[in-house]
Amino acid sequence: MPPRLARWRDRALFRTPSRVIDRLLGDDRHLRVRTAMAGLAGLLMLCCVAAMHIVARAGMADQGWVNLWTLFCVSGLVGVFALIRSGRSRRFRDPSLTLFQMLYAVACNAAAFAIAGPARGITLPILAVILMFGIFGLSTRQMVGVLFYSLAAFGAGGVLAELHEDLHQGRAMATAYAIMILVVLLGSTFLTTRVQATRQVLRRQKHDLAAALEHIRELATHDELTGLLNRRHMLELMRLEQRRVARSGHPLVLVQLDLDHFKAVNDTHGHAAGDRALQAFAHAVKACVRDSDVLSRWGGEEFVLMLCNTRPDDASALLERVRRAVSALRVELPGLQPIHLTVSIGLALYGAGESVEQTLERADRALYTAKAQGRDRVVWAPPA
Repeated sequence: MPPRLARWRDRALFRTPSRVIDRLLGDDRHLRVRTAMAGLAGLLMLCCVAAMHIVARAGMADQGWVNLWTLFCVSGLVGVFALIRSGRSRRFRDPSLTLFQMLYAVACNAAAFAIAGPARGITLPILAVILMFGIFGLSTRQMVGVLFYSLAAFGAGGVLAELHEDLHQGRAMATAYAIMILVVLLGSTFLTTRVQATRQVLRRQKHDLAAALEHIRELATHDELTGLLNRRHMLELMRLEQRRVARSGHPLVLVQLDLDHFKAVNDTHGHAAGDRALQAFAHAVKACVRDSDVLSRWGGEEFVLMLCNTRPDDASALLERVRRAVSALRVELPGLQPIHLTVSIGLALYGAGESVEQTLERADRALYTAKAQGRDRVVWAPPA
């Protein structure tokens, strides 16, 4: 056989089982899980059907009743599988139809208990397997409902079995079966309650862990006082933006902002007042900039602003708006005079081939120029 034809044959052989599985279970991940579980339940029920036919062949059960029971069981299995596989079950609250499948299986099991004659003890392990499916799929309230439903179904099945003269086994066996059925049902309900409680604890622990991780991430990337990005995370973002600018050629402006005479605020009003002033300043600046602009606390009363894809003229207008907003800001203090703030601003346009640190250094020099010229002003750095 030519090599190309052999490779085609191998690929076809490999794909055929996969295509069959896709057609049988579906190609959607959630649908595959639901259909696979329904298929597993159906396979177990077919094993029970085979056991009942063995019992009938041995003469312990009426073959006609077993045939009718088989038709009832198989038709329900096919109907449930068709509903799930077609996707029509998605309109229901439980697309897997777990509760319905359990109730149907319990009804089939109770009917088998009624017609199995001397071999009806085989239905008890089947009942236990049925209830195992509900441990992870049903709530405690639903499982309690299944408990009472099963008691009623098996009670009716036991009465029918006792009324059948050929299958009569005496009060002692009937009582023994009733006790074992009750044990299986109560044990399954108890296990469901414990599993649900454990799942609740695990969900709560997962939520708490996610919240703790989010808090740790916030502490690692944000300033705790102002809620702005911290210096380390801001440097990472600026380096990332630098690489984007190198590819796109869009302008990038880096800005240094420093509150004027902030040491006097701390010395006069205390550090608590200084913290309130920093928070008010951060809020005022964020209210002026765009969503695409990134503001960070660099350290102390120093802040850095990154203006992405911003032309110099637009940057000047935006920062002048920031300067006026800060100048108009009044930080109210209980029982004290409001704090009046101003800000000095230095900014630099990123130059090709520069590092982020070099652009920031030029912006910092422009900031000191603004300080030297009397503060409360915006100064551009010379081109790189």
